[in-house]
Amino acid sequence: MAEVTKLIHKYLRHDKKFPHVWCPGCGNGIVLGSLIRAIDKLGYEKDDVVLVSGIGCSGRLPVYVDFNTLHTTHGRALTFATGVKLANPNLHVIVIMGDGDATAIGGNHFIHAARRNLNLTAIIINNNIYGMTGGQYSPTTPYGALATTAMYRHIEHAFSIAELAVTAGAAMVARGTVYHANMLDKLIEKAIVKRGFSVVEVVSNCHTQYGRRNKLGGAVEMLRWQKDHAVRVEKTAEMGEEELADRFTIGVLVDRDLPIYTEEYKKIREAARAKMAAAR
Repeated sequence: MAEVTKLIHKYLRHDKKFPHVWCPGCGNGIVLGSLIRAIDKLGYEKDDVVLVSGIGCSGRLPVYVDFNTLHTTHGRALTFATGVKLANPNLHVIVIMGDGDATAIGGNHFIHAARRNLNLTAIIINNNIYGMTGGQYSPTTPYGALATTAMYRHIEHAFSIAELAVTAGAAMVARGTVYHANMLDKLIEKAIVKRGFSVVEVVSNCHTQYGRRNKLGGAVEMLRWQKDHAVRVEKTAEMGEEELADRFTIGVLVDRDLPIYTEEYKKIREAARAKMAAAR
């Protein structure tokens, strides 16, 4: 308990921005806890960390922490983060987004940030719904589910955020859940120190807008669902297609070394300056 109190007073704006706006039982608080524990373990100075977010329930997370923070516009968090990283490559830039924020209105920004291999970390909290704006379906809402914009049932098919990131070219891609909090700490830590564009998809619960409407129970029931349906990547080799049919993988999906955009950009700048100097 003493250690928790220490972290609260070290990293949270506990005397300015609380109480928070999240529903009781929301997984966003677990993500926040994992994030500050990972940063604390890495020993970074608070002034060397920049937390950027867009709009939505997850967008409030940077408001509560005592780092350099940017609360930006819907779907544009990665564009702001790109500017920060290019202006000062020495900063540890972490972007917090929701499934709708990152992959709907922000979908193209997400794909091309991965393709460029920007040296920053994207944490995407996936609760299968637009929670803050009224329960509309998102790109990860399952086929057949109910939402305020799918009152009879959802007829679009969801896509996998993590697999999209792998295909788009991210250097590291991982998936965790808010149930597996200890594992999430390690995944976020690994993603922050990874050189290149790293993505951590966090499967979370929105029992208020998604769970209640789809009769999935409250926060506890939805967390139990994560426990029962998540399979560690290492175990999938031992399982057949039928066993994996209604499961999802957690752990590191890809970890590869690729040229870093900021470093390549620096080389271009230096080459251009040398050419201009030689022409004088």
